[in-house]
Amino acid sequence: MPRVNLLPWRIERRKQRERGFYMQLIAAAMVALVVVIGWSMWMGLRIDYQNERNAYMQTQIHQLDTKIAQIKNLDKVRQRLLARKKIIEKLQSSRAQMVHLFDELVKRTPPSIRLTTMQQQGQSMTLQGVAQSDAAVATYMRNLATSPWMGPVDLKKTENVSGESRMPYQFALTVKLGMPESHPAAASSTTTQRATMRMVAGPAQMSRSAAHTSSKKTAFNPVAQVAESMTRGGHHR
Repeated sequence: MPRVNLLPWRIERRKQRERGFYMQLIAAAMVALVVVIGWSMWMGLRIDYQNERNAYMQTQIHQLDTKIAQIKNLDKVRQRLLARKKIIEKLQSSRAQMVHLFDELVKRTPPSIRLTTMQQQGQSMTLQGVAQSDAAVATYMRNLATSPWMGPVDLKKTENVSGESRMPYQFALTVKLGMPESHPAAASSTTTQRATMRMVAGPAQMSRSAAHTSSKKTAFNPVAQVAESMTRGGHHR
């Protein structure tokens, strides 16, 4: 006897296809969800890693800024120390120059010249004093010009003034100061000792010159007294 299938097979096959489609759709959605979650986690890890790198870089930048500030402070300290060093070197050179300068003035001042005023302005010095004659002033200028610690000598004035019988001529001249190239900037120990001895002997000579100046009713001038003491030292020699 033949069998006849009376079930709605077409409807059943359509339902199977629909179930397969939904299953595939759900599987695709799950795969997409997994992909999205994985991508989100990966991006989160990348962001966290980048944030850590940024924090590390900020820390390093802050440390470098601190070191740069320290370097700038050290550079300022270095500049100040260099400036002090230059000032000290200049003072040392000037001290040696003045020691030799006064030594040269003592040596090259003749007995016919007496200094009354000395004034230094930079690398030039103005000398004022009295002399026995114009020839004595010219000799004094030649003596100063031959000194290695002095340069050209410029005569400002010379005039005959009445009331001073022994030294009637007043003069004023300007001397350029210098330093020999072959001589070291600092004074030698021998020259320093000689200058120290002169400084020790200076007060007694200054008192004698002050008494001599007051007897002639001239103005009190400490520089003139030092110059006159050096002149008297030349007389003694």
